[in-house]
Amino acid sequence: MPETTPTNIEVTQQPRVLLVDDEPGLRTAVETYLKDEGFDVSTAIDGEEGWEKAKQINPDVVISDVMMPRCDGYGLLKRLREDERLGGTPVIFLTAKGMTIDRTQGYQAGVDDYIPKPFDPDELVARVRNVVKRQERLLAEAARFADTDVGQMARQITEIKSMLTQGESNPSNKNDLLPNFTPREASVLQLVAEGLMNKEIARQLETSIRNVEKYVSRLFIKTGTSSRTELVRYALENHLVT
Repeated sequence: MPETTPTNIEVTQQPRVLLVDDEPGLRTAVETYLKDEGFDVSTAIDGEEGWEKAKQINPDVVISDVMMPRCDGYGLLKRLREDERLGGTPVIFLTAKGMTIDRTQGYQAGVDDYIPKPFDPDELVARVRNVVKRQERLLAEAARFADTDVGQMARQITEIKSMLTQGESNPSNKNDLLPNFTPREASVLQLVAEGLMNKEIARQLETSIRNVEKYVSRLFIKTGTSSRTELVRYALENHLVT
């Protein structure tokens, strides 16, 4: 009697990883290890090819070397952050550089993690899983607020603005190292501060709600906040919105 295949088994999609590195040996070794750990891995030899692959597969996370021909890691990161669809993709820099100043430059450019070579493969896997899970949590958080009552949000923003106005005579210490936002991130931040929900922002910017969720999650990461109220407070306190 032929076996029947169960139809009620939930299939979990493997996280899609794009690995960009110009060293063939390292690229092959990391690809093999990640595949053995359950990731769906695509590879590229430099930032130029990585950019084309990213547009094709829409990866869940990008692991990229920094020093590469044609287009280096920073060039690839810049393209990703400025892209409508890929702007919220987590990026991990994998590089021989390990100095603090290099890591700081990477974080300021918008990278999510930074692993110097040589590295432990298990640590790399752990960090990849960490950024994937963090992205999933932030997307879920952004989606949860998508249907928040607009009036309640508007009242919260008014209260925050009032408290900040009252405290202008005795301002708190401002953050001297503010994050860099892409033009689209800045637009989303401004609209969030105006009390618009994700679906309204999507309509105004002529994009999808999913893309707005990605940008909101990206803003959470860059500002170290975890809710829209915290995000608006941060933006107002640092004069990032009008």
